[in-house]
Amino acid sequence: MAVGFPRRNTSALTTGIALVAVAGLLIGCGPQRVAGTAVPYGGLDPATVSGLPVTNGPSGPKAGAPPIDLVYENGDDGEMDRLALAAVADLYEYWDREYPDTFGGMPFEPVRTLASYHAETSGIIICDLDTTGVPNAFYCPPEDTIAWDRGVLLPGLEQQFGSMAVVTVLAHEMGHAVQYKSGNMTADMPTILAEQQADCYAGAYFRYIANGDSPYFEVSTGEGLNNILAALFSIRDQAGTDFRGAQAHGNAFDRTTAFISGFDEGAARCAEMDVPEMEERITQLEFAPNDQSGQLEINEQHIALVEQSLAEAFAQELDAAPELDLTGASCSETEPASYCVDGNDIGLDLPELAAIGTPPTQTSINADGIGDFAAFAEIASRYTMAVQEQAGLSLEGPTAGLRTACLTGVWAGMLMPNRSTDTSSFGGLRISPGDLDEAVAELLLPDSLIAADINGASVPSGFARVEAFKTGFEENTATCTTQFDGE
Repeated sequence: MAVGFPRRNTSALTTGIALVAVAGLLIGCGPQRVAGTAVPYGGLDPATVSGLPVTNGPSGPKAGAPPIDLVYENGDDGEMDRLALAAVADLYEYWDREYPDTFGGMPFEPVRTLASYHAETSGIIICDLDTTGVPNAFYCPPEDTIAWDRGVLLPGLEQQFGSMAVVTVLAHEMGHAVQYKSGNMTADMPTILAEQQADCYAGAYFRYIANGDSPYFEVSTGEGLNNILAALFSIRDQAGTDFRGAQAHGNAFDRTTAFISGFDEGAARCAEMDVPEMEERITQLEFAPNDQSGQLEINEQHIALVEQSLAEAFAQELDAAPELDLTGASCSETEPASYCVDGNDIGLDLPELAAIGTPPTQTSINADGIGDFAAFAEIASRYTMAVQEQAGLSLEGPTAGLRTACLTGVWAGMLMPNRSTDTSSFGGLRISPGDLDEAVAELLLPDSLIAADINGASVPSGFARVEAFKTGFEENTATCTTQFDGE
């Protein structure tokens, strides 16, 4: 976080197309034919993921999948190539049925060439690019080619996030192919729009897998989708990246929410994305001249500013604002922040908050520290318990957990530059580059406090947690308390 409001250029996005799309990917757009009932925007159910039951079964290639009859160049027929080819074969199955429905009855045409390479030992020339030393996956429009690095990129993703992370990469690149084949990609399409749309298409494809329609793959809606979102987190743009840049792909919040939009609403929704929508929804910020780290120390002074921002954000909902106590909780604890109903106070463990607020030295989502906003958002989540208590809402159970994530998102949205013209409001705090990515990282932890009830029980699905936070970020307190008004 930071104090004061930064620059943000809100003029039209600049043109440019990222020819080589980083192996990043999803958050998307699901197909229209669904097994189960798709839940509309704002209608989240803690027991489901977009209408599908939360499951923690296997995720990966199906046993007994059909044989693959695809020709590709420069491969070694090893595990990574076989996995990539299975992904392409499955994507062909998906787009054969989805493409005509999305693009006015036109049939889908497979890409002309598939190519594999090893970034360390057997790079090849594609699109005038020497892929030696380039661990990537990309779509080359002039040659209508999808290529992947079997030596570094794919095994790295598979090792850290599982085999479906590899499938995610190929789904994203096939999304770029769909953009060109459908005419959806124009010469002046901004890179960030192309990437958001491809993430969305990948999400739509994953809905097809989650529905059980894929002959090649299966994915659980609990841990399986969590790992996909974690993979997206790991390949986000660096904090402070200009979203108008020629290689911009999006921060973790924008990539994961694009994937979610597609998973929920289908490929047709992805095709509708345009520049005005991108200018409205992109949250990626540049650093202000006086703020090059985006990190505030977790100390009494800054916690006081957070408290002020929360009091102002929820002033209309609170008859009595809760008090923050840095000496610890006087009731059952949900460290590092605990809401005590009887005293209407929030006990804080400052050393533990400081540990959470310390940025990690690596990109792993399971690192001990996350960043300042994760720590402040955990405080905010307990503050929203007072909002819920005074509204007569239950503080226990998964619905309360989703409501908490939603209300924390409301607070975050109020701190977003351009959402307030009064620089003195909300404690003078504002969202800085990387903050929303820190929220995503915390929401994907097994024991997320941002999406937990008063007892610290987290909502089972990381996908649902992020979606609830997104709902609040884009909407308001009334939406959160109305949509999540059950037990």
